[in-house]
Amino acid sequence: MSGDTDGGGRGEERLDTGRIPQPRDAVDGPPGPALTHQVLKSLLGAWALSACSAEETAAVEEHLTGCARCAEEALRLRDAVGLLHTGGSLDLDPMLRSRVLEGCLGRRPARIPVPSWAAPYDAETARLDALLRDFGDEEWHAPVRLKWFEDERQAHRGTTVAGVISHLMAVDGLVSAALGLDDPLGSGEKPRSPAERTETYWSAAYRPPTRAVREPWRDQSHTLVRTVSFAGRGVGELSVPYGGFALPLEDSLLERAFECWVHAGDIAEAVDYPYEPPSAPHLHRMIDLAARLLPATLAGRRRAGLAAPVRRLVTAGAPGRSLHLEVEGKGGGDWYIPLDSPAAMGSPDQAVAQVALDGVEFCRLVAGHVPPVEAAAGQEGDREAISDVLFAAASLSRL
Repeated sequence: MSGDTDGGGRGEERLDTGRIPQPRDAVDGPPGPALTHQVLKSLLGAWALSACSAEETAAVEEHLTGCARCAEEALRLRDAVGLLHTGGSLDLDPMLRSRVLEGCLGRRPARIPVPSWAAPYDAETARLDALLRDFGDEEWHAPVRLKWFEDERQAHRGTTVAGVISHLMAVDGLVSAALGLDDPLGSGEKPRSPAERTETYWSAAYRPPTRAVREPWRDQSHTLVRTVSFAGRGVGELSVPYGGFALPLEDSLLERAFECWVHAGDIAEAVDYPYEPPSAPHLHRMIDLAARLLPATLAGRRRAGLAAPVRRLVTAGAPGRSLHLEVEGKGGGDWYIPLDSPAAMGSPDQAVAQVALDGVEFCRLVAGHVPPVEAAAGQEGDREAISDVLFAAASLSRL
């Protein structure tokens, strides 16, 4: 494994019976009166004439983002108000409608029904974009050291903040291509490996990436979220190839959310800025994905001679020898990792070892930011099984 706080992913409530927003520094007191739909509708005429108070104006404009009927009526009233200005032409400004709609959507973008499995990607891309929004040229060219686990040791690659964003865009292109959208690497044969895609994108640039990469990256992330939101049922099962393996789209966008958060942390560290982990539900999904990938990763390491041999094979789907992964804190939970075969079922009754880690620390291990030998806060049971699982977790990381 190695997402819009102000976009459609967030659950917005319609202001049918909302309260007038109060300024943050208002004195303590009873809340303002609730304005019903009928009251807000009756204020539309005054609003069109700019005759409402500031509180009434805020309430009406909030209501217009959620009520289609009132929004249409407001447009008609604003059109009529334009006719009252007899000193000018009676021909309506052809851009009036688009300006009013743009103003309403600018206050609150239209809601898109984002699937729950795409919400972490929607949120993490939005959080990273918020971090980047006010960066100057100095921050965009700040050096960033990317870290991952490779060949049983930690690997490094130097780039800049702009280089990190172009890396995210290049790998997100795998999802774009799977959905039939434009690939940032262009047409023709392109590498599937995330690392090869990144190096290809970096080497094809005429100059090092600059702040200009932010807009195409953000447009791409918006397009991905919008596309999966309107694609209907079944799109989450679409296969996204990563070179040596593939993930269903549902897991692929979750993996992209994870990498977006990890690299946002790399960027924040480079510019000395604090950056919080994802929300607990989103972090839990990321941890669950890593836990589900561990059995196959462990089997691959065993075939390569990097993990202990099988101790006891069982029938596919039957309980097998397991490790209890206890993730504590935000986004935590309990997972039972089958040790001898990916086809076996993890079982508490068959647990031969236990590892306890903090949720964020586990994610840092999966991202290759923490050496496996330093990761677990608590270990108990079969030491060989513990070592195999910790190294498998670190092996999930890549450039």
